[in-house]
Amino acid sequence: MKAQPGMRKDSPVARYYRADDPQWHWLEQREASEVDAFLTAANEEHERWFRPLAGLADTLYQENLARRELAVKSLETALDVFTFWSETGEDDDYPRWWRAPLDNPGAPECFFDVVARAEGHAFFEIGDMALTPDEQWLAWTEDTQGDERYTLWLKALPNGEPHKLASDIGPALCWAEDQTPRGATLLFTRFDATQRPDSLWRCAVDFAKPQQDAPATLVLREDDAEFWLGVGKTRSKAWLLIETSAKDTSEILAVPADAPATPPTLLHRRVKGVEASIDHRPGAFYRLQNQAGPHFALDVLDENALIDEGVESAEWQTLLAHRIDQTLEGVDAFAWGLIVAERDHHQAQTRLRRLVLEGNGVVTSDEMIELVELPCSQLMEDAPHFDTTVVHLREESFTRPASWYALDLDSGERTLLKTLAVHGSLNPEQLASRLFWATASDGERVPVSIVARADLIDAPMPTLIYGYGAYGEPLDPWFSIARLSLLERGVAFAVAHVRGGGERGEPWYLDGKMAHKENSFTDFLAARQALVDQGASIEGRIVACGASAGGLLVGTCINRAPEAFCAAVLDVPFLDVLRTMQNPELPLTTAEYSEWGNPAEPEVYARIQGYSPVDNVTPQAYPALWIEGSWFDTRVSYWEPAKFYAHVSKAQQADAPVLLYTDRESGHGGASGRFKAWKDGARQDAFILWALGLTE
Repeated sequence: MKAQPGMRKDSPVARYYRADDPQWHWLEQREASEVDAFLTAANEEHERWFRPLAGLADTLYQENLARRELAVKSLETALDVFTFWSETGEDDDYPRWWRAPLDNPGAPECFFDVVARAEGHAFFEIGDMALTPDEQWLAWTEDTQGDERYTLWLKALPNGEPHKLASDIGPALCWAEDQTPRGATLLFTRFDATQRPDSLWRCAVDFAKPQQDAPATLVLREDDAEFWLGVGKTRSKAWLLIETSAKDTSEILAVPADAPATPPTLLHRRVKGVEASIDHRPGAFYRLQNQAGPHFALDVLDENALIDEGVESAEWQTLLAHRIDQTLEGVDAFAWGLIVAERDHHQAQTRLRRLVLEGNGVVTSDEMIELVELPCSQLMEDAPHFDTTVVHLREESFTRPASWYALDLDSGERTLLKTLAVHGSLNPEQLASRLFWATASDGERVPVSIVARADLIDAPMPTLIYGYGAYGEPLDPWFSIARLSLLERGVAFAVAHVRGGGERGEPWYLDGKMAHKENSFTDFLAARQALVDQGASIEGRIVACGASAGGLLVGTCINRAPEAFCAAVLDVPFLDVLRTMQNPELPLTTAEYSEWGNPAEPEVYARIQGYSPVDNVTPQAYPALWIEGSWFDTRVSYWEPAKFYAHVSKAQQADAPVLLYTDRESGHGGASGRFKAWKDGARQDAFILWALGLTE
């Protein structure tokens, strides 16, 4: 199939170009008919170009379906009265939720049909589901547009009529522990004008007469535009924890869960640059904090001292000190002690550590939970019972499908509960992965993961390289069924674990943000070069892929080194960084100042301008580009990918296609239904195979 130049006379970019607005800022006028016409024309151009690949996309989609168990049942979770689980039918996009009494497991009943709730909606997403303490009422939030503005609903289980309680709220919900036969207290957040959850509300729900727009009491309002509010409940069920946090600063307050009208007690006061998270066991609070050092330490505070003396007088005592080579990432409290997640900086690997405690702080046992292989991802699944000594673990790697285990912490016995089923002609046992290290321009060693067919792993292969590199989010190993179709056709999948992510702990994140953001870009290009130098990839047959902030990573790299890639996929990409960060009225902007900087400061302006992809497009030979945005995306506005498409199309000096598709029914996460999401993924994979010369 012959590629078409992006700037043909009849292209949308040529037809809608305005000499009085060469920056394409007019695309930000959502209601303008010209915007609709431009995006429609770009979608039509995309469809015309893609038409010869439609058969391949359908083949990939059908392969994906054939490899999966389409009828899916989740693990069962036993609470105090019922066991709960979900089931997704073979032809369904969404699940149905079931429960069975603990004393009568043979009497299951469906209590929440998400398939029925989603009927008639092009987009449907559940934000949160929350059961009352007696497990007889369900509250949930749902988004029917993709703009992440949620509606709150309530119903009696199993078959009560749904009642709408509130609109335009945040997704998360939390019941207090004050339930009576008449009602209970529900907490939720509301947004300000920039869709920042700036206020926490307490609603006394009357079970006899649930009210639409029920009266709610303001618990707390956060006036600092960089801080977001959230609420949760400790596993001990003793405390509601209110967290107001910016990207690098936390403040945490506590309210007795059985007395939610009590004024909040300050547990951790905000100090610029200090992050914290807290959990509770009777008699003590446990806090992760990075004031003692950037990699976090674990402290303990006597609960009675807090109540008697207040947070200013009570003293936190160190339980696990700050260490140079490890970052503490999380703490979960149980009746017997704690499970702490800690990341080894050298291995780029997280481990779970069990601390058995006597009283409030005497450690009687300290051991690491076994890993089945290295590297892998090991996560603790939901453990609702505070006194349990059996926890559920989810483990997976690039070659190992997700498996769920019940681990008896006392005996060490592991019981396999479920493994993700994989069908088809390429089995996980036929895959191999390896980790090697690239050398960045400043001499730093950058981890690079690669997975491929075992019979090809030692030979140069066409390669898809993926990166993210922001917010301290790690790209730990994960298994993908959809990826198997690429691997089977001889493609290698590589991950560049660049600075700005969290793969090597907190230092890795800090070295790729703000004034150090350049490291993310040089790391990605170094990883790409290392793939070639180490004989893993074929020069000229490497496709780059990034989504959201990963789109910024890839967009910057193709501006600087377009010859490094034969194509790139940019999915809901953050590309108009400078202009977005200059507009505090947009969602996320003010909260992002501590990630990217505030361009009101001249040195920050110059720094962001130096890498913002939309601002650095130049006339040159760009690789083939697949750019995708979403109309209802409130995290990355639809006009960011649209502007980049326009600029690159105008600047393109090669015949490689520059394509834009705007999903007019979705938000930042793409399609909500699984079948549409899989079809969208198959289309991207067809483009990748075309770019790599593997369409036959």
